[in-house]
Amino acid sequence: MKNNKIKLFGFNNLTKTLSFNMYDICYTKTVFDRDAYISYIDEQYNAERLTKILKHVTEIIGANILNIAKQDYDPQGASVTLLVSEEPVNNIIPRGNCHSLDANNLDLETSNFDTNRFDNSDENNADNACIISKASSAKNIKPESVVAHLDKSHITVHTYPEYHPDGGVCTFRADIDVSTCGKISPLNALNYLISCFDADIMTIDYRVRGFTRDITGRKIFNDQNLTSIQSFISKEVLDRYYMIDVNVYQENIFHTKCKLKEFDLDNYLFGLSKDELHAGEARKITQRLMKEMDEIFYGQNMAIDY
Repeated sequence: MKNNKIKLFGFNNLTKTLSFNMYDICYTKTVFDRDAYISYIDEQYNAERLTKILKHVTEIIGANILNIAKQDYDPQGASVTLLVSEEPVNNIIPRGNCHSLDANNLDLETSNFDTNRFDNSDENNADNACIISKASSAKNIKPESVVAHLDKSHITVHTYPEYHPDGGVCTFRADIDVSTCGKISPLNALNYLISCFDADIMTIDYRVRGFTRDITGRKIFNDQNLTSIQSFISKEVLDRYYMIDVNVYQENIFHTKCKLKEFDLDNYLFGLSKDELHAGEARKITQRLMKEMDEIFYGQNMAIDY
């Protein structure tokens, strides 16, 4: 019986997953302004821009892009998924030429991957390509090993524009997940992600699963001496946000919630300014926005009036 198991020589089997959820809160006075805000935020974070952000994330964490799938949705929202690997896939050749190659000397993996993520690739021939891994020359890491780990190493983003039916409050949420299998750590991209969205509220989760071994065979369940996600956040960001940690160290689960410390009503108004509001109206809008932010931050509805 043929052994179909894939031998992973010297591979770090730890799966590290960073989940980054950001919220942008806004107040619109009219239906026209509300629709304008939704259209603005939908264009600001369309699939094309999100793809650029995720591509830079792969550069920061030292990963290699294998495939990109992106989609804008009607009436709003977008999704992007990148499949990545720790090892590079460097060369693309037309599938028609695969038969002329000596398969005994080259490790080939035929694929329908979208090759437009590679420089100098022919977008029209994206469905007719073979992928050759430079790592195959070392005879230690086979291309099929890379393919087998696609489900473990990926970066995704989904956006969710939303509004209160009669309260004037609009909320934009973006969910980003960076999952890697190997030595690369998604936490290295955290500050960049924070800078891209400039969120009012952030929820950040990080977990490590599986184990790898040292040369003596001893299991290693976490290869980072991590006590808090805040250790990977810049001082500038730490100074701007109020943060709460909820960590389960023995389970390698880390959770940090962040909310902006300063509140300036003008930063939350779309289609109008604070000067256009009388004092009582400005106070009510401020209370409504602060309640919305606290409910999102604490993850529960608030019965109290602000």
